Amino acid sequence: MTIITLTTDFGWRDPFVGVMKGVILGINRHVHLVDLTHEIAPHDVLEGALALEAAVPFFPPGTIHVAVVDPGVGSDRRALGLAARGQTFVGPDNGLFTFLLSEPGWRAAALENLAYALPSLSRTFHGRDRFAPAAAHLSRGVSLDSLGPPATDLVQLRWPAGHREGERLVGEVVHIDRFGNLITSVRTDDVESLGPPDAVAVEVAGWLILGLSRSYVDRRAGEPGAIVGSSQ
Repeated sequence: MTIITLTTDFGWRDPFVGVMKGVILGINRHVHLVDLTHEIAPHDVLEGALALEAAVPFFPPGTIHVAVVDPGVGSDRRALGLAARGQTFVGPDNGLFTFLLSEPGWRAAALENLAYALPSLSRTFHGRDRFAPAAAHLSRGVSLDSLGPPATDLVQLRWPAGHREGERLVGEVVHIDRFGNLITSVRTDDVESLGPPDAVAVEVAGWLILGLSRSYVDRRAGEPGAIVGSSQ
C-alpha cells in the first residue's frame, strides 16, 4: 500500500485537508495517508521546506509527499512532480523542494497533463484540483513522465546553513517549535567538530550558554540551555 503524506499551511479549522484526502481516496482508496503537519505558518515556504527536510528521511522508498504552501496559487508558477531519494514529491515550484536539488539524480515534470487533474481547475485551491489528483494517479502506477514535460530550472530558496568564522560556528534561528525550542541552521556534525560538549559555548541574542546539555533536565526551570536536537 502506497504512503502519501500531506504537508500544508491549511490548519484544521477549514475542510481543506479533508477535501484533499477525499480527492485522493476517490482515485485510489488503497493508500495510506499520513499528515506530516498542517500548521506551517501561512505562506511560509521556508518553514514548509524545513519540515519536509526533517521528515522525509524517515519514510520508505516509494512514498509520495504532497506539499502545499503556495502563496503563488493561481499565478503562472509551475505545478511540479519531482522524483528524488527513491520518493516522489508533488507541489508548487516555489522552493519547497530546495533541499533535494543539491543532490544528483533528481528529475521533475511540470504538471501540464490535465488528464491527471480534476476536470474543473480553480484559481485558489490547486491542492485539491492539481496536486492531490496527481499524487493519487502516481500511487496507481502512472509515471512521472506522463504528468507533463520535464522541468529543470526549479525555484530554489536561500538555504540556511552554519558556517565557520575562525573558531566560531555561526548559524541562524530558522524555526521555533511548539515547546519554545529555537531550532537553528547549525548541523549536528558541525557542532561535534567544535570539541567536547562541556567545552562549547553558545551565544544567542546576547545570552551566553556555557556547555551543551545532554537532556532538558540538565537545566533548571527557566534557565536557558543548548542541546543537540533530533534533526540532523
